[in-house]
Amino acid sequence: MTSHGPEDRLRVIPVADRGDTVPRDVVVRDHLQDTPPRLPPWLGYDAVGSRLFEQITELPTYHLTRVERALLERHAPEIAGLLDCERIAELGSGSAKKTRLLLESHLRLRGTGYLPIDVDRDMLRSSGAALCAELDGLEVTGLWGRYEAGLDWLRTHAPGPLAVVFLGSGFGNATRGEREGLLGEIARTLGPGGSFLVSADLDKSREELETCYNDPAGHSAFADFRLNHLTRLNDLYGADFVLDDFVPEAHYNAATSTVEGVLRARSDQEVPVPGLGITLRVPRGRFLNVGYSVKFDDRRLVGEVEAHGFDLRARWRDDDARYGLFLFRRRGDRANGATRRAETHRAR
Repeated sequence: MTSHGPEDRLRVIPVADRGDTVPRDVVVRDHLQDTPPRLPPWLGYDAVGSRLFEQITELPTYHLTRVERALLERHAPEIAGLLDCERIAELGSGSAKKTRLLLESHLRLRGTGYLPIDVDRDMLRSSGAALCAELDGLEVTGLWGRYEAGLDWLRTHAPGPLAVVFLGSGFGNATRGEREGLLGEIARTLGPGGSFLVSADLDKSREELETCYNDPAGHSAFADFRLNHLTRLNDLYGADFVLDDFVPEAHYNAATSTVEGVLRARSDQEVPVPGLGITLRVPRGRFLNVGYSVKFDDRRLVGEVEAHGFDLRARWRDDDARYGLFLFRRRGDRANGATRRAETHRAR
């Protein structure tokens, strides 16, 4: 790839869902009509939500970001060597601070194009500009939109060898059905031999998880992030939610190995949402769900991904087996059509 100045190596492209993808407003409406009502995770990531999530990652009780960063610091060179392509797309890239470690290692081996997909345009611009300034030769094409739209753009505008990266344990922020749909989209995007790197928080005790997903004393990042979902509904769809009428909290559902971030109604709530043509009703003490975080064991995660035409190639876990990085390869090989033998690794 030809090296240019940082400003010449960054562009941000809006990507829209095609007609065969459910429109955003319909997704929001249908989620709010679930039992219990909930919101899709991407709705929380406007400029305010992105800033609040960065604050969450810095909380002393939130281990995910620190453990994932330590794994990447230790293993990024090995991971980069296994990706075997010049382009890396990332779902939900955010600030891309941890991804920088992988990109830096990748650039030492080969030319690198980075295609982050995110719903926050300002974050795409700022993180992309920082990466281009710090990593000479990196070319960044930010895809502004939902995951499905970004993957569809890759299939139609940038076919060929590709790795898809999904860090931050974002894979667990969806129901099983939603994960199945997303894996299908990723499989359609990656040709034979393409790589899929995904991180996951591993299951652990209720006490540890609820401590991790609730604000420690003196902090309010989780509460503010969850309440910002109501502000988004007010701004986007003309609703009139009163933030003080809801208590933000998180609890662990052992039956589904899921931490559920919720807004608990202080009193009976009946709030019209004119832009969606519905009225949301939440009885006193009941919840509006604003975030799932599924906790996996290795077998469950590997089984879900391999069912979509992938083979596990490598895995890395922290010393306490609290968190893992999993690298899969799309079945088939670009060179000879043979399926690569799966390898497994465990971080020491």
